[in-house]
Order: sequence, then structure tokens, then C-alpha cells
Amino acid sequence: MKNKDAKTKRLVLIAMLSAIAYVVMVLVHLRLVPAAPFLTYDPKDAIIVIGGFIFGPVEALLISLIVSFIEMITISDTGIIGFIMQVIASLAFAGTASVIYRKKHTRKGAVIGLILGTLFMTAIMLLWNYILSPIYMNAPRSEIVKLLIPAILPFNLLKGLFNSSIAFLIYKPVVTALRKSGLIPN
Repeated sequence: MKNKDAKTKRLVLIAMLSAIAYVVMVLVHLRLVPAAPFLTYDPKDAIIVIGGFIFGPVEALLISLIVSFIEMITISDTGIIGFIMQVIASLAFAGTASVIYRKKHTRKGAVIGLILGTLFMTAIMLLWNYILSPIYMNAPRSEIVKLLIPAILPFNLLKGLFNSSIAFLIYKPVVTALRKSGLIPN
């Protein structure tokens, strides 16, 4: 019975984090790079990385899939390509950070994970924007290449920096509250 309760709490928390990530994504949309107005920042990855820190990279992927799918079918105009790009970016950031945090479960491990998650997400999104943005934007690849360094690179670095900062600031209070509520063990 105890194992069933733990699984139920885990599912509830994953659903809760997915819902929170969706809500913050809906409420906060910022254009950080004027040269590429299709790149909008939202803080959902800060919530996804917290889920990854609590449970691990598989759960970070699950939360990312849930939120990105609901976004795709409700408010997004980027379709399946936007869905794919969101999942790749979230997993590159949150997955990397949570793998490192799981191996080095300290404040320093969290900082290193967030920094490396930001750098990995930035690098991987340069590649995936090179691959998929010509299809999404119906533009020649040469036009996308012109955006990689002046727009896509700084956007992803800023996105990672903002999400890392938010996650770092709220992780401890969130985990403390979840422990007090009994949703995660001490």
C-alpha cells in the first residue's frame, strides 16, 4: 500500500508541475531578441528543471512532453515543429541539469548542472534551428544561418540564464513546502 501511495504522490506532483509550467508559459511571454520575433521566452523550463531536480531526467522529459503537447493544441501557432523544438530545448536544459544534480546532489552540483544545461541547450538549439527553422519559416537555410549567431545564440543563452536563476531561487522553498505537505519524502 505504501508503494502505491508513493506512486500516486509522484504522479500528482508531475501533473501539478506540468500544470504550473503551462500556466507560467501562458502568463509570461517575452520577446528577447528583436531580430527574431518568433523566439519568445517563457519560464516553463524553470519549473521543468525543478521536476528534474526532484525526480530525475525521465520525469523532466515527461513534464516537458505534457506541457509542450498541451501548448501545441491550445495556444501555439507553431504546430508540430514548435512542439519538437520545445521538447528538445526543455530536455537539453532540464535533462542535462538534472543528470548532473543527481550525481552531485549539492548546491554546487545544481549550479554546475544549470550552467551546463544552459550551454548544452544553446548548442543543441543552434543545430535544431539550423535543421527545422527553414521548414517552419518557409525560408532558405541561408537566411536561417544569418540568424544563428546574432539572434538564436543570445536568445538561448538568455533563456537559460533566466530559467536557471528562477529555478535556483525557488527550488529550495518549493522542495521544503512539498516535503512539509508530504508529497515528497524528507
